[in-house]
Amino acid sequence: MSMQYSVLASGSSGNAFYIETKQHSFLVDAGVSCKKIGELMEKIGRDPETLDGILVTHEHSDHIKGLGVMARKYRLPVYANEKTWKAMDGMLGNMATEQKFIFGMETVKSFGSLDIESFGVSHDAAEPMFYIFRSEGKKLVLITDTGYVSDRMKGLIADADTYIFESNHDIEMLRMGRYPWNVKRRILSDVGHVSNEDAALAMSEVIGDRTKRIYLAHLSRDNNMKDLARMSVAQTLASRGIEVGSQVRLLDTDPYIPTELTAV
Repeated sequence: MSMQYSVLASGSSGNAFYIETKQHSFLVDAGVSCKKIGELMEKIGRDPETLDGILVTHEHSDHIKGLGVMARKYRLPVYANEKTWKAMDGMLGNMATEQKFIFGMETVKSFGSLDIESFGVSHDAAEPMFYIFRSEGKKLVLITDTGYVSDRMKGLIADADTYIFESNHDIEMLRMGRYPWNVKRRILSDVGHVSNEDAALAMSEVIGDRTKRIYLAHLSRDNNMKDLARMSVAQTLASRGIEVGSQVRLLDTDPYIPTELTAV
């Protein structure tokens, strides 16, 4: 098994993703408490003591809430781009300089057989970026927190075996919901979050012959539901000639329950 992964937590309240090869294991983001991450990793049979580092996507609190404590407790290297490090200044508590590493935008870092490529997204953060993981011919893409999926992004993420893909909100639920208009406008903007339908339209352009699983991620607690997201994405994919079930599987993520540890 070249790579195994689990979406430990995903949603408005906090995000954390785990990935491993035989030689290395990493978190992407630590948006819940250090204690909670330990509990979530225990549920998939893994120990934070074995981690090789934490990759950061951007500085919003639902992605870095537990980052400082995790880094200090487990003496972990943390990887982020320069603008994100500047944006996180003062948010993480004391962190040793030797734990801070630069992972530049649109670059690749290799850890044994694992290659990790960063790519930019469109979100209202300093310099948000997500990651493509490759090992032994397998490809996994993590993409959330983007207002839209550009042609450049689509080219980079196309034909992955597995996607963890943002499906943040149902547009009508958001429009009719309790959020103030300025918040609604931000979510709907090009630097907000993608809706179920927009996510599915992007998926339809990047799904390849080898794509087997798509996890719907970062669902809004107030403006989406798992069943609605799955139904909406499946309908849009079907309209584009992609049958859910026979060609690809749609799977849920959760803010509090990790997905099963799965091989890519």
